[in-house]
Amino acid sequence: MGQKEKEILDRGNWSGRLDFILSCIGFSVGLGNVWRFPYLCYRNGGGAFLIPYAIMLVIAGIPLYFFELSFGQFASQGPITVWTVSPFFMGVGWAMVLISAMVCTYYNVIIMYSVYYMMVSFVTMDGDLPWQHCDDEWASDLCRENPYPKFDSMTNETDKINSAIELKDTNCLTGLLANLSASFSVTYNTYNDLNSSILIENTTSCDKDLKLPSAEYFERYVLRLHEANGFGDFGGVSLKLVICLLLTWVVIFFCLMKGIKSSGKVVYFTATFPYIVLVILLIRGLTLEGFEKGIEFYMVPDWQKLKDPKVWGDAATQIFYSLGVAFGGLLTMSSYNRFKNNTIRDAFLVTLINCSTSVFAGFAVFSLLGFMAHTLNRDVKDVVDSGPGLAFIAYPEGIARMPAAPAFFSFLFFFMIFTLGLDSQFAMMETVISGFIDAFPVFLRPKKTLFTFILCVVGFLLGMPQVCKGGIYLLTLIDWYSGSYNLMIVSLCELVGICYVYGINNFRHDIEMMVGKQHPAFWIYWYITWMFITPVAILFIVIMSGLNYAPAYYGDYVFPGYAEALGWLMVCSPLALIVLGFIIQSIRYGFPGALKRQPEWGPALDEDRAEDPRNRYDPINELKHRNIASNGKDNLAYVGDKKVKYIPNDQIRL
Repeated sequence: MGQKEKEILDRGNWSGRLDFILSCIGFSVGLGNVWRFPYLCYRNGGGAFLIPYAIMLVIAGIPLYFFELSFGQFASQGPITVWTVSPFFMGVGWAMVLISAMVCTYYNVIIMYSVYYMMVSFVTMDGDLPWQHCDDEWASDLCRENPYPKFDSMTNETDKINSAIELKDTNCLTGLLANLSASFSVTYNTYNDLNSSILIENTTSCDKDLKLPSAEYFERYVLRLHEANGFGDFGGVSLKLVICLLLTWVVIFFCLMKGIKSSGKVVYFTATFPYIVLVILLIRGLTLEGFEKGIEFYMVPDWQKLKDPKVWGDAATQIFYSLGVAFGGLLTMSSYNRFKNNTIRDAFLVTLINCSTSVFAGFAVFSLLGFMAHTLNRDVKDVVDSGPGLAFIAYPEGIARMPAAPAFFSFLFFFMIFTLGLDSQFAMMETVISGFIDAFPVFLRPKKTLFTFILCVVGFLLGMPQVCKGGIYLLTLIDWYSGSYNLMIVSLCELVGICYVYGINNFRHDIEMMVGKQHPAFWIYWYITWMFITPVAILFIVIMSGLNYAPAYYGDYVFPGYAEALGWLMVCSPLALIVLGFIIQSIRYGFPGALKRQPEWGPALDEDRAEDPRNRYDPINELKHRNIASNGKDNLAYVGDKKVKYIPNDQIRL
């Protein structure tokens, strides 16, 4: 067996180019495209938000994406062992693995919610969805399924008064009577004496915090949040959610048990199916009454917003999170590529598809929210939320009010959420798995399936507290802090380690070994962004995030101080690994020896190493021979000039 075939068996390669492209699309196009981008767009100027979004894509998104794809592919190593280029920065790789591991624990819980809703939608296909009505089994007194009254079109004063009182807390109204009497110089003995104008315009402080059936169903039936007592008392576990969580981890294990050979085939479905559903939902949304209210709300530009630095910070952050840089997933997936794969093409293709998907998903989401606002007689802003609130409250409510086949469209939507989350989870789990296996290949690589199973069991156990009745609090905390400031610092360390320590010219020559010689003008953009503009953009994100920092919260619940401390521990833990790596590697290799590339750095195959016109890379088999020369055996794997094709020796074959 030749060396190339042996390498494929040892570590693995994508079966085809499309496996990699679809895996990257699946990783980058995730839940954030559906629930985070549309929310940010409407909050930050509508259509005007696309300007800072596109600019941040050019100055940070594409450069970082191309950077990580090329870095991982060149050495065919994961986020940890790739740092033979400069061992001083190996802690950066461990930080990536830790961040991905933390995110995996809660991300699969969100996937689990979609599985539950998908199953409920399927079994109720012939009837009403359970959240279409306020069910006495789980609904509170604040649940309201009827639209808000259209007071402007009501002509009967008694009807207006009765409808307005339904929306008010009567005890609160009674308490306001003295003030209202003084303000209008009229004696009001009971709230029934108030006219409709006063009730509607002057008693807004007494409005009930009414809940939609979908909100009550999610929080009181799915989560059973009302049975918990804050972050310090989660309550018991929800058996139905535990079973769904177990099911999702079983799916993850079977899709990853064979490594990229299995996950690379699954993404043919999981990466493409969401687009089919988005098209169906958009077409359906555009046929519903009131859709134009949602589209207008989503896209009408507010140019004044562009003067707000926070808008630019949100655009940069969304690009950063959406593309998945600094998680280690891009390094991991590209490390399984063939050496000559064109990373330039892939970087532009995937980043543009990802950002276009965000914009397109916004039309599908807001066309339905416009219909929902029309049906409920509320403003679009009152039915819009971000994160799980959009996916599991607002959207289900809109679907439930569709005039035809709501259960079918609900099933499609949650199946889409399931597939969107699944392939992102694949990439993050593969990052964790490959990170450890590359670091300990002799022990772990022969037991990859068993190791994958163990990690899935650990992930399931860590997810258990998040399916308790108050588990949403822990999920929110992990979501808020696990991938935040630390991602920015990790990305900045990557750029410093390669562009300033290893040398950007060396990295340029490495890339040209893979994609061929490029015109000098081509490199101007990459030099400027990698060396200056992108680091400045990252620092800008960090500063803006710091200036606009707000403690974590869920709805009206604000986390206690010790929960905040736990959140900041999640932020600092990966950064501590970076610092620890600096210290350990400086002791191990000396300083500045730890900054220098190791002889093992370079392409994984000797035939690729031999193509370097600068002869910077010794053959791997020659390096192996140096390590075993003391055993007295001849090494026949390397003869003559470095560019002469060699015959691999079985004893020292990779």
